[in-house]
Amino acid sequence: MNMKNSYNSPSSKNPRVPAVAAMLSGDKCVFHKCGFSSVQDTLWDAAGRHYFKDCLIEGAVDFIFGNAQSLYEGSSIRFLGELLEPGIAGFITAQGRENPNDSNGFVFKNCNVYGKGTAYLGRPWRGFSRVLFYNCQFSNIIHPSGWDSWNFAGKEQLITYAEHGNYGPGSDTSKRVKWEKKLDDGTVSKLTSMSYINSDGWLQTMPTKYF
Repeated sequence: MNMKNSYNSPSSKNPRVPAVAAMLSGDKCVFHKCGFSSVQDTLWDAAGRHYFKDCLIEGAVDFIFGNAQSLYEGSSIRFLGELLEPGIAGFITAQGRENPNDSNGFVFKNCNVYGKGTAYLGRPWRGFSRVLFYNCQFSNIIHPSGWDSWNFAGKEQLITYAEHGNYGPGSDTSKRVKWEKKLDDGTVSKLTSMSYINSDGWLQTMPTKYF
């Protein structure tokens, strides 16, 4: 199943504005081998616990955003930088965690991040934004800084942006922002485990077994 919002496609000649391809606000959702395509705000991963397995998600600006508690595993994250103005960098995520006690966040595990142009891994939609890229393949599209603080400059200590075990031309962290978090092994294990989204065993009730 593929979901596409073509409002901002090059042939439309429309001004670039948020154009959501899918909004997810239900709890306990699985997307397997699905496609999500737009330019800005492609996937509004708004609320609930979600598992994305072997999906394709593509866009150029904040194209995975929201407040959900989601694990993206083995998926392709394609940056469409060629659709932006020359010299303009894009943003892959804009996660919206609002409170330090909130359990939500985006975890990308064993994903392939690629495309054309230059993209930041993310910027905070809300002040306690949380994103982890784990064991992902990064092409050379990743901006050396990695992350942007957007409207929360000066409050970066509240943001949890982290990388762990990534590889490829874009995985060099030597020039990343100083406020990128270095998570301990226990925290990484907790966030990348299926129990992060499946503590009550709901995935085992699905017709298809995913692990």
